[in-house]
Amino acid sequence: MILTDYLRHEEGIQWDYALQCGVKNAVIRLPETPDFDVTDERCWRALCERFERRGLHPLVVEPLPNALHDHIKTGDGLRDACIEKVVRMYPHMAAHGVHTLCFNFMAYEGWTRTSAALPERGGARVTGFDLRQYRPRTDVEITEEELWENYTRFIRVAAPEAKRWGIRLALHPDDPPLPRLGRIERIMISYEKIRRALEIADSPNVGVTMCQASYAMMGEDLYRVIPKLADRIYFIHFRNATGCGECFRETFHDNGSLDMARLLRLYQSCGIDVPIRVDHVPLMAGEANDAPGYTALGRLFAIGYLKGLLDALEI
Repeated sequence: MILTDYLRHEEGIQWDYALQCGVKNAVIRLPETPDFDVTDERCWRALCERFERRGLHPLVVEPLPNALHDHIKTGDGLRDACIEKVVRMYPHMAAHGVHTLCFNFMAYEGWTRTSAALPERGGARVTGFDLRQYRPRTDVEITEEELWENYTRFIRVAAPEAKRWGIRLALHPDDPPLPRLGRIERIMISYEKIRRALEIADSPNVGVTMCQASYAMMGEDLYRVIPKLADRIYFIHFRNATGCGECFRETFHDNGSLDMARLLRLYQSCGIDVPIRVDHVPLMAGEANDAPGYTALGRLFAIGYLKGLLDALEI
């Protein structure tokens, strides 16, 4: 396993914490500002050098920038131009050793929670979702058929170029993995749907982000699904939760329904050696809840827990 942490482009305390925890590789979120052109080598060089100077090597881009991805997923008039820009990112990524791109296909409504302050152990707070409490934030509509059409259009252009440049596209499941939110239908909600997406791509350079809690909330058996996807797992979100797709909450990484040590053993037995990062952590005492699921102290606990498991299992 290649230990990473999710870091924004601005230097901050999480960069310091990551380095102090022994993390040497970064999952980077690209700047979404007018001065950052995803097709410009100078922008990529300046960004990657900023990380490298601190001793952090960028390995993964997550997410595909919303300014591009939103148009691709909804299939509007900017779709094809945005697909072209994605493809033009590849040579710059490859030049700097960034060989994985994590993307999703949730249109209009992305990562969704109905609460950001559910109680966890010792008074910590976590995010959660309850379909009974969900209220649509938009009245737009998109159908499953439209989503599959937009996905097919994207992946059949993006996949061959990804193979050319040695880029791995890692598809993240929908979160929550439900067939619809309001009038918005969703497609990456089960192992069978994910398998369909891979078959449409028909490329060894298109695989998955194994967001293990999302697959569990689908109701999938991780001990069946992970071996089936083993050769296509290109990135792992090490995350724990409890509940089901319609009603679940995050947890401390050692306090959910998933056996985290057993899952790491499974990845190892399947020969999966890819970037891994902790995901969706609790808000701990003394912190402001300005980035639910991504606060700093909970990440410290989660990274330490993951490192301890990796060492104990000799991974």
